[in-house]
Amino acid sequence: MISEDERKVLAEAIQKNPAYRLAYEDADLMEQDDLRAMRLQLELIKPERALRRHDVRSTVVVMGSARIVSPDRAQRQLEDAQTQGNPASPKAKRQVAQAERQVRLSRYYVEAQRFAELVSLRFQQEDRRDFVVVTGGGPGIMEAANLGAYDVGARSAGLNITLPHEQTPNPFITPDLAFRFRYFALRKMHFLMRAKALVAFPGGFGTMDELFEVLTLVQTGKMPKLPIVLFGPEFWTRAVDFDYLVAEGMISPQDCQLFTLVETADQAIAALLDFYQGQPPDAPQNDPEGVA
Repeated sequence: MISEDERKVLAEAIQKNPAYRLAYEDADLMEQDDLRAMRLQLELIKPERALRRHDVRSTVVVMGSARIVSPDRAQRQLEDAQTQGNPASPKAKRQVAQAERQVRLSRYYVEAQRFAELVSLRFQQEDRRDFVVVTGGGPGIMEAANLGAYDVGARSAGLNITLPHEQTPNPFITPDLAFRFRYFALRKMHFLMRAKALVAFPGGFGTMDELFEVLTLVQTGKMPKLPIVLFGPEFWTRAVDFDYLVAEGMISPQDCQLFTLVETADQAIAALLDFYQGQPPDAPQNDPEGVA
Protein backbone atom coordinates (compact mmCIF):
# COMPACT_ATOMS: atom_id res chain seq x y z
CA MET A 1 0.00 0.00 0.00
CA ILE A 2 1.39 3.43 -1.05
CA SER A 3 1.21 6.07 1.66
CA GLU A 4 0.09 9.65 1.08
CA ASP A 5 3.65 10.86 1.64
CA GLU A 6 4.96 8.46 -1.00
CA ARG A 7 2.26 9.59 -3.44
CA LYS A 8 3.26 13.18 -2.83
CA VAL A 9 6.95 12.44 -3.44
CA LEU A 10 6.18 10.59 -6.65
CA ALA A 11 3.89 13.39 -7.89
CA GLU A 12 6.50 16.05 -7.10
CA ALA A 13 9.16 14.06 -8.97
CA ILE A 14 6.96 13.99 -12.05
CA GLN A 15 6.22 17.70 -11.92
CA LYS A 16 9.90 18.58 -11.46
CA ASN A 17 11.05 16.38 -14.32
CA PRO A 18 12.07 18.31 -17.49
CA ALA A 19 9.66 16.16 -19.52
CA TYR A 20 6.73 17.80 -17.73
CA ARG A 21 7.72 21.37 -18.67
CA LEU A 22 5.64 23.27 -21.18
CA ALA A 23 7.58 23.05 -24.43
CA TYR A 24 8.00 26.83 -24.85
CA GLU A 25 9.24 27.14 -21.24
CA ASP A 26 11.83 24.38 -21.63
CA ALA A 27 15.17 26.15 -22.04
CA ASP A 28 17.01 22.85 -22.37
CA LEU A 29 14.73 21.86 -25.24
CA MET A 30 15.26 25.21 -26.98
CA GLU A 31 19.02 24.63 -26.88
CA GLN A 32 18.81 21.42 -28.93
CA ASP A 33 20.44 21.44 -32.37
CA ASP A 34 17.28 20.46 -34.21
CA LEU A 35 15.48 23.54 -32.83
CA ARG A 36 17.97 25.99 -34.31
CA ALA A 37 15.46 26.95 -37.00
CA MET A 38 12.95 27.93 -34.31
CA ARG A 39 15.54 30.00 -32.45
CA LEU A 40 16.39 31.79 -35.68
CA GLN A 41 12.72 32.47 -36.32
CA LEU A 42 12.21 33.89 -32.84
CA GLU A 43 15.18 36.23 -33.28
CA LEU A 44 13.62 37.46 -36.50
CA ILE A 45 10.11 37.90 -35.07
CA LYS A 46 10.75 39.51 -31.67
CA PRO A 47 12.57 42.68 -32.83
CA GLU A 48 10.30 42.95 -35.86
CA ARG A 49 7.20 43.13 -33.66
CA ALA A 50 8.76 45.86 -31.51
CA LEU A 51 9.86 47.93 -34.50
CA ARG A 52 6.39 47.73 -36.02
CA ARG A 53 4.78 48.63 -32.71
CA HIS A 54 6.89 51.78 -32.57
CA ASP A 55 6.16 52.57 -36.23
CA VAL A 56 9.82 52.59 -37.20
CA ARG A 57 9.57 53.01 -40.95
CA SER A 58 13.20 53.44 -41.92
CA THR A 59 16.58 53.43 -40.21
CA VAL A 60 20.10 54.77 -40.49
CA VAL A 61 22.71 52.23 -39.42
CA VAL A 62 25.70 53.75 -37.64
CA MET A 63 28.83 51.60 -37.33
CA GLY A 64 32.22 52.28 -35.83
CA SER A 65 34.81 51.24 -33.30
CA ALA A 66 33.77 50.34 -29.76
CA ARG A 67 37.21 51.55 -28.67
CA ILE A 68 36.81 55.22 -29.55
CA VAL A 69 35.94 57.24 -26.46
CA SER A 70 34.58 60.71 -25.77
CA PRO A 71 37.01 63.66 -25.75
CA ASP A 72 36.68 64.09 -21.97
CA ARG A 73 37.50 60.46 -21.30
CA ALA A 74 40.33 60.48 -23.83
CA GLN A 75 41.87 63.54 -22.19
CA ARG A 76 41.66 61.94 -18.74
CA GLN A 77 43.33 58.80 -20.06
CA LEU A 78 46.12 60.89 -21.55
CA GLU A 79 46.68 62.75 -18.28
CA ASP A 80 46.77 59.47 -16.38
CA ALA A 81 49.26 57.98 -18.85
CA GLN A 82 51.52 61.04 -18.58
CA THR A 83 51.67 60.92 -14.78
CA GLN A 84 51.99 57.19 -14.13
CA GLY A 85 55.23 55.26 -13.97
CA ASN A 86 58.60 56.18 -15.38
CA PRO A 87 57.96 58.45 -18.40
CA ALA A 88 61.20 57.26 -20.01
CA SER A 89 60.24 53.57 -19.98
CA PRO A 90 59.12 51.93 -23.26
CA LYS A 91 55.83 50.84 -21.63
CA ALA A 92 55.01 54.36 -20.47
CA LYS A 93 55.83 55.77 -23.90
CA ARG A 94 53.51 53.23 -25.54
CA GLN A 95 50.71 54.11 -23.13
CA VAL A 96 51.14 57.83 -23.79
CA ALA A 97 51.18 57.25 -27.56
CA GLN A 98 48.03 55.16 -27.31
CA ALA A 99 46.32 57.81 -25.19
CA GLU A 100 47.33 60.52 -27.65
CA ARG A 101 45.82 58.45 -30.44
CA GLN A 102 42.58 58.18 -28.46
CA VAL A 103 42.49 61.97 -28.09
CA ARG A 104 42.92 62.33 -31.86
CA LEU A 105 40.23 59.75 -32.64
CA SER A 106 37.77 61.17 -30.09
CA ARG A 107 36.61 63.72 -32.65
CA TYR A 108 34.73 60.89 -34.33
CA TYR A 109 32.76 60.36 -31.11
CA VAL A 110 31.68 64.00 -31.34
CA GLU A 111 30.77 63.70 -35.03
CA ALA A 112 28.78 60.50 -34.46
CA GLN A 113 26.85 62.18 -31.67
CA ARG A 114 26.17 65.25 -33.78
CA PHE A 115 25.18 63.22 -36.83
CA ALA A 116 22.61 61.29 -34.77
CA GLU A 117 21.24 64.54 -33.35
CA LEU A 118 20.85 66.08 -36.79
CA VAL A 119 19.32 63.08 -38.53
CA SER A 120 16.93 62.42 -35.64
CA LEU A 121 15.76 66.03 -35.42
CA ARG A 122 15.17 66.25 -39.15
CA PHE A 123 13.33 62.99 -39.80
CA GLN A 124 11.71 61.74 -36.60
CA GLN A 125 8.22 63.15 -36.16
CA GLU A 126 5.37 62.38 -33.78
CA ASP A 127 3.34 60.54 -36.42
CA ARG A 128 6.21 59.19 -38.53
CA ARG A 129 9.57 57.76 -37.53
CA ASP A 130 12.08 57.75 -40.34
CA PHE A 131 15.86 57.42 -40.34
CA VAL A 132 15.82 56.08 -36.79
CA VAL A 133 19.41 55.58 -35.67
CA VAL A 134 20.39 51.92 -35.21
CA THR A 135 23.71 50.82 -33.73
CA GLY A 136 25.33 47.66 -32.45
CA GLY A 137 24.30 48.78 -28.98
CA GLY A 138 27.77 48.84 -27.42
CA PRO A 139 30.26 51.53 -26.38
CA GLY A 140 32.38 53.88 -28.48
CA ILE A 141 30.87 55.16 -31.72
CA MET A 142 27.72 53.16 -31.02
CA GLU A 143 27.25 54.89 -27.68
CA ALA A 144 27.88 58.29 -29.27
CA ALA A 145 25.17 57.73 -31.90
CA ASN A 146 22.59 56.50 -29.39
CA LEU A 147 23.51 59.45 -27.15
CA GLY A 148 22.95 61.92 -29.98
CA ALA A 149 19.40 60.66 -30.50
CA TYR A 150 18.78 60.56 -26.75
CA ASP A 151 19.91 64.17 -26.33
CA VAL A 152 17.19 65.43 -28.69
CA GLY A 153 14.45 63.20 -27.29
CA ALA A 154 14.40 60.84 -30.27
CA ARG A 155 14.21 57.07 -30.41
CA SER A 156 17.18 54.92 -31.35
CA ALA A 157 17.79 51.18 -31.41
CA GLY A 158 20.64 48.97 -30.32
CA LEU A 159 21.28 45.44 -31.58
CA ASN A 160 23.58 43.76 -29.09
CA ILE A 161 25.13 40.35 -29.64
CA THR A 162 26.05 37.70 -27.07
CA LEU A 163 29.83 37.32 -26.94
CA PRO A 164 32.27 35.28 -24.81
CA HIS A 165 33.11 38.55 -23.04
CA GLU A 166 29.60 39.85 -22.44
CA GLN A 167 28.84 43.20 -24.04
CA THR A 168 26.37 45.31 -22.11
CA PRO A 169 24.12 47.83 -23.88
CA ASN A 170 25.02 51.48 -23.64
CA PRO A 171 22.47 53.41 -21.53
CA PHE A 172 21.21 55.72 -24.29
CA ILE A 173 19.26 53.17 -26.37
CA THR A 174 15.49 53.48 -26.25
CA PRO A 175 14.62 50.64 -23.82
CA ASP A 176 11.83 49.27 -26.02
CA LEU A 177 14.28 49.11 -28.93
CA ALA A 178 17.20 47.43 -27.14
CA PHE A 179 17.58 43.90 -28.49
CA ARG A 180 20.05 41.09 -27.88
CA PHE A 181 20.92 38.47 -30.48
CA ARG A 182 22.54 35.07 -30.38
CA TYR A 183 23.01 34.81 -34.14
CA PHE A 184 25.03 37.28 -36.19
CA ALA A 185 23.00 36.38 -39.27
CA LEU A 186 19.70 37.55 -37.77
CA ARG A 187 21.32 40.63 -36.30
CA LYS A 188 22.63 41.51 -39.75
CA MET A 189 19.17 41.09 -41.24
CA HIS A 190 17.66 43.49 -38.71
CA PHE A 191 20.40 46.01 -39.40
CA LEU A 192 19.41 46.08 -43.06
CA MET A 193 15.69 45.30 -43.31
CA ARG A 194 14.70 48.95 -42.79
CA ALA A 195 18.06 50.57 -43.58
CA LYS A 196 18.00 53.59 -45.86
CA ALA A 197 21.59 54.59 -45.15
CA LEU A 198 24.79 53.15 -43.67
CA VAL A 199 27.20 55.47 -41.90
CA ALA A 200 30.55 53.92 -41.04
CA PHE A 201 33.13 55.53 -38.79
CA PRO A 202 36.67 54.20 -38.36
CA GLY A 203 36.58 50.73 -36.86
CA GLY A 204 37.96 47.23 -36.88
CA PHE A 205 36.78 43.81 -38.01
CA GLY A 206 33.15 44.31 -36.98
CA THR A 207 32.83 47.63 -38.80
CA MET A 208 34.61 46.25 -41.87
CA ASP A 209 32.36 43.20 -41.84
CA GLU A 210 29.16 45.23 -41.88
CA LEU A 211 30.47 47.74 -44.41
CA PHE A 212 31.63 45.19 -46.95
CA GLU A 213 28.48 43.15 -46.53
CA VAL A 214 26.37 46.16 -47.48
CA LEU A 215 28.70 47.08 -50.34
CA THR A 216 28.44 43.53 -51.66
CA LEU A 217 24.64 43.39 -51.35
CA VAL A 218 24.25 46.69 -53.19
CA GLN A 219 26.90 45.86 -55.80
CA THR A 220 25.22 42.53 -56.60
CA GLY A 221 21.69 43.95 -56.58
CA LYS A 222 20.60 41.91 -53.56
CA MET A 223 19.31 45.08 -51.93
CA PRO A 224 18.40 48.52 -53.31
CA LYS A 225 21.07 51.16 -53.59
CA LEU A 226 21.37 53.35 -50.52
CA PRO A 227 23.78 56.05 -49.37
CA ILE A 228 26.93 54.56 -47.81
CA VAL A 229 28.82 57.27 -45.96
CA LEU A 230 32.36 56.75 -44.66
CA PHE A 231 33.62 59.15 -42.01
CA GLY A 232 37.33 59.91 -42.16
CA PRO A 233 38.87 59.85 -45.66
CA GLU A 234 42.38 59.57 -44.21
CA PHE A 235 41.44 56.44 -42.29
CA TRP A 236 39.46 54.70 -45.02
CA THR A 237 41.86 55.38 -47.88
CA ARG A 238 44.67 53.87 -45.81
CA ALA A 239 42.66 51.02 -44.31
CA VAL A 240 41.29 49.98 -47.72
CA ASP A 241 43.16 50.83 -50.91
CA PHE A 242 40.14 51.13 -53.19
CA ASP A 243 42.27 52.53 -56.02
CA TYR A 244 44.46 49.43 -55.86
CA LEU A 245 41.38 47.18 -56.05
CA VAL A 246 40.31 49.06 -59.17
CA ALA A 247 43.80 48.91 -60.69
CA GLU A 248 43.98 45.16 -60.11
CA GLY A 249 40.56 44.66 -61.69
CA MET A 250 39.01 43.34 -58.47
CA ILE A 251 36.28 45.99 -58.55
CA SER A 252 35.14 48.35 -61.28
CA PRO A 253 35.69 52.14 -61.15
CA GLN A 254 31.90 52.51 -60.80
CA ASP A 255 31.99 50.54 -57.54
CA CYS A 256 33.84 53.43 -55.90
CA GLN A 257 30.70 55.51 -56.47
CA LEU A 258 28.78 53.29 -54.06
CA PHE A 259 30.16 55.23 -51.10
CA THR A 260 30.87 58.82 -50.10
CA LEU A 261 33.79 60.00 -47.95
CA VAL A 262 33.05 62.78 -45.46
CA GLU A 263 34.74 64.55 -42.54
CA THR A 264 31.79 66.07 -40.67
CA ALA A 265 28.24 65.33 -39.60
CA ASP A 266 26.98 68.19 -41.77
CA GLN A 267 28.61 66.64 -44.84
CA ALA A 268 27.03 63.28 -44.00
CA ILE A 269 23.57 64.85 -43.69
CA ALA A 270 24.13 66.59 -47.01
CA ALA A 271 24.97 63.24 -48.63
CA LEU A 272 21.71 61.74 -47.36
CA LEU A 273 19.66 64.75 -48.44
CA ASP A 274 21.27 64.70 -51.88
CA PHE A 275 20.52 61.00 -52.32
CA TYR A 276 16.86 61.29 -51.27
CA GLN A 277 16.21 64.86 -52.47
CA GLY A 278 15.46 65.92 -48.92
CA GLN A 279 12.66 63.45 -48.18
CA PRO A 280 12.71 60.06 -46.46
CA PRO A 281 11.87 57.27 -48.92
CA ASP A 282 8.45 55.66 -48.99
CA ALA A 283 9.83 52.38 -50.35
CA PRO A 284 8.87 49.11 -48.63
CA GLN A 285 11.28 47.23 -46.40
CA ASN A 286 14.44 45.81 -47.88
CA ASP A 287 14.76 42.09 -48.31
CA PRO A 288 18.51 41.54 -47.94
CA GLU A 289 18.53 37.99 -49.28
CA GLY A 290 22.24 37.50 -49.12
CA VAL A 291 22.68 38.33 -45.42
CA ALA A 292 21.63 35.07 -43.80
